[in-house]
Amino acid sequence: MNEESSPSDHTDGQDSLLLLKTLQSLWTKKEMNKQLKEETRRGFAALEDPLAGLLDMLESSSDWKGKGQSLGYYITNELQLWIKEHPAVQQSGLRLKKLQARVFRILAQSQVNLLDPLISIFQLRTADQNSLLGHVCHVYHKGKYKEAAILSIKLNLQLELDVEKMCTPLLLQEKTNLVEAYVAEYPDLQRKLLQTMDMWCEPSFNTADISRQYQGLRPNKLNHKMLSKLVFRLLEQYNLDPALCPNVINQRHLGSLKYLFYKRFVEKTMTQENWADHVQNTVGENRWLQEQLIQLLVSYCELNTAARWALRYSLPEKTLPYGVADELQKLKVQERVEDAKSRVDDYEEDRKEGYYQIPIPRENIHFLQTWEGMLRWREKVLQPGQVVGIDMEWRPSFGVVGKSRVSVLQIAIEEQVFLLDLLQLLKTDEMEELSHFVQTLFSDPTIIKLGYGMSGDLHSLAATCSAFEEMDKQVQGIVDLLAVDKKLQKCWRKSSLQVDVLSQEKSCGDRGFRQPERGLSLLVQHVLGKPLNKTEQLSNWEKRPLREEQILYAASDAYCLLEVYKKLSEDPLGFGLCLDLTESLVGKPTRKPRAKKQLNQQEMPSPSKQQAKVIGMEALSPPPSISPKEFSVVCDNMLQGLGRHLRCLGVDVCMLENDDNHRKAAEIARQEGRVILTSGLPYQTLQSQVGEGRCFSVDCSEKAKEQALQVLKHFNVQVSLADVFSRCQLSAQTRICSSETSQSSALPGSVSESHLLGPSSPSNVCFAGNLARHVKFK
Repeated sequence: MNEESSPSDHTDGQDSLLLLKTLQSLWTKKEMNKQLKEETRRGFAALEDPLAGLLDMLESSSDWKGKGQSLGYYITNELQLWIKEHPAVQQSGLRLKKLQARVFRILAQSQVNLLDPLISIFQLRTADQNSLLGHVCHVYHKGKYKEAAILSIKLNLQLELDVEKMCTPLLLQEKTNLVEAYVAEYPDLQRKLLQTMDMWCEPSFNTADISRQYQGLRPNKLNHKMLSKLVFRLLEQYNLDPALCPNVINQRHLGSLKYLFYKRFVEKTMTQENWADHVQNTVGENRWLQEQLIQLLVSYCELNTAARWALRYSLPEKTLPYGVADELQKLKVQERVEDAKSRVDDYEEDRKEGYYQIPIPRENIHFLQTWEGMLRWREKVLQPGQVVGIDMEWRPSFGVVGKSRVSVLQIAIEEQVFLLDLLQLLKTDEMEELSHFVQTLFSDPTIIKLGYGMSGDLHSLAATCSAFEEMDKQVQGIVDLLAVDKKLQKCWRKSSLQVDVLSQEKSCGDRGFRQPERGLSLLVQHVLGKPLNKTEQLSNWEKRPLREEQILYAASDAYCLLEVYKKLSEDPLGFGLCLDLTESLVGKPTRKPRAKKQLNQQEMPSPSKQQAKVIGMEALSPPPSISPKEFSVVCDNMLQGLGRHLRCLGVDVCMLENDDNHRKAAEIARQEGRVILTSGLPYQTLQSQVGEGRCFSVDCSEKAKEQALQVLKHFNVQVSLADVFSRCQLSAQTRICSSETSQSSALPGSVSESHLLGPSSPSNVCFAGNLARHVKFK
C-alpha cells in the first residue's frame, strides 16, 4: 500500500465502484431520466471525496474513450454541476496535487468533450505550470500531436511552447482549423507561424523532408500552392504585413508578371504603356523579381528589349541570361540609354477602328478632383426621372492581399460624363458632401441607375470608404444590364445563334486576330454594332495623372450603358425581349400571386417609365431559368465538395485537381463555355479572364450544401427530381460515380449517393428532392 494512502481512500473507492455499477445498470436500460440524475447526485453526496470517486469510476471504465455520448462524460458533467451547488467539496493543497497527477493520465486518452469539465473540476489551470508542460510534452512525444495541441489550448500554454514544433505536424496533417485556434489570441505566435510557413514556400524546400521527422504521419498532400493559399488567407485574417512572408509574396508577384506577359504578348489586350506601368509596380526594387522579369523578356521579346530593362534596373551582368549581357554592352557603347519601352505593335495605331466611340465632345468629359467641380452638376444628375450610367474603376490586385478600392467613379448622363477622383475627394474635408451625394443618387427610386454587374461595384465601393458600407441595403432604382445580357444570351441559344459568331469581328488593319468579345463589350457589340476597347481595363487607376486613353476608356464604359438602354427600349422585340421593356428592366413585380413572399421583397406599386422600384443586390430582372443539364461549371480545387453536390443534382461539373493552378479554371471556362465557381483571393484574378457574370465567388464559410443552394439560386437553375443523380446514371466518365458501382443502393445508377451527399440521414436523403421547395426564384 502507498504510504500516502489511507483506509478511507479504499473505502471511498469501493463506494464509488458500487455507485458506478448502479449507474451502468440504469444507463444500459436507457433510463437516462430523472431517476439516473437523482441516483448520480445521491451517490456524490454519499462519497467522502467525490473528486477522487470520479477518478475511480473513470479509471474503472473505458466508455469515455470513444466518441459520442458516454456514461463517463455524463457522470463528469453532472459532478461539475453538483460542485457548483456544493463548493465545500473542492480540494486544495497536497490532496489536490495528488488528484491532478491522476487526472493527467485520463486527459491523455479522453475525448475533447471531457477536457473542459475535468480541467474545471480539478482546477488544472492553477496547477504547477512545469507539471502541465511536462504532461503536454509527454502526450506530444507519444505521437498524439492533435491531442497535445488541444490540451495546450485548453490550459492556455501556447506561449510556453514552441509554436513551430507544435503546429508543424498539424499542418502536415492538414488540420488548419486547429492551427488557427492554437494561435488565435496571440499575435506573436501568428507572426512566427506565418514565417515558418513562408520558409516552407521556398522553391527548393520539400515538405516531405519534414514529415519524416514525425512518427505515425502518413504522406501528406501539402504542397507549395496550398501553403501559399493558406498564408495569404491568414495574412488577411490576422491583418499582418505581407512583407512578413517574402517567399510567398515573391511567388505571387511572379505569377502576376506571367499573367501580364500573357495579356500583353499572347492575348495582346494591353497597351505597351499600361503593361510597362504594371510591370514596374509589380517588380519594384525587388532584385529577385527584376531577374525573373529579364528571364520572361528573353522568352517573349528580343534580347535588346531585355537588355534595356536590365539597364533600367542596373542589374549585374553576371546575373543576366546568355546574350543579354552582350546586348547591354552594345547599349552602353552606343550610349543609347533610353527608357525600357519596347516597340508598340502596329495594331495600336489603328486600335480605335472597329471599336465603340463615345459620341460626345471631349470637353463634355469632366475629371473632377474637388467637390466644387461637381457641385455645379449636382442638381442635374439628381433630377427626378434622370437616367444615369454608372461604372467604377480600381487598380487590379492580381491576387495580392488586399481588397479592391474604387479609384474612379464614373457617372454618365445625356451628353455629359463625370469622372470622380475618389482618391482625392475622399481625402478632403468635403468627403461628407461627396458621400451624401452618392448615397442620395443610389437611394432615389425616381432616378434610374444603369450598371453592369452592379453588385460587385457596390461591394468594392463599400470597401473603399466606411460611409458606403451600408449603402447596398439602401439602393433603389438599379437597372443591372447584366440581367438583360443573360436574357439576350438565352434568345441567341433559342434562335440557334452562336455567341462566338456574334463575338467575331473583322480584324483591325492587317492583324487578323482579336480575342472574342465577352461581358459588357459583347453586349455593346450586339446592341450598338461595335465592341468596347478593353485595353485599358487593367490599368493602374491609382496613378495620377490619368492618361488620356484611361479617361476615354472610363467615360466610354459609363456612357455606353445609356446608349444600350436607349437602343433596347426603342426596339425590345427586335432583340427578343418583352414589349414592356422599361418596366421589366426596372423590376416590375410578378403578377402571378405567391403563397409566400420572397425574402426582403416588399409590395410596391408597378413602376412607370419615370420611376423604378426597390431593387436588391442581385440583378433586377432575374436570369432566365435553366435546367441543370444546361448549366456547365468548372469548380476551383478548393470547392470539390460543392462540385460533387452540383454533379449529383445533374449539373455538368468539371473540377480542378489539388495541384492545378487556378488559372486552369479560366482556360477551361473559355474553351468549353463554363461558369467558374471559386472563392476568396482567386476570384479577383479569374473574373478578369472571363466574361462578366461568368465567374462566381462562393461563400467559403458555408457548407457545401448551402453553397450549392447559393449557386443554384444565383443562376436560376431549376432542379427536378428527374435531374437527381442523372449524371451518375449517364456519365460513364464520371469517375466519382463509377468508382463506387459495387455499392449501388436505392436508386438505379445512384452509386455515389452517400459519397456525394454525406452520411445517410433524413436530411441528406431528402436534400435533392426538397431542393426545389427550398429554392424559390423570382
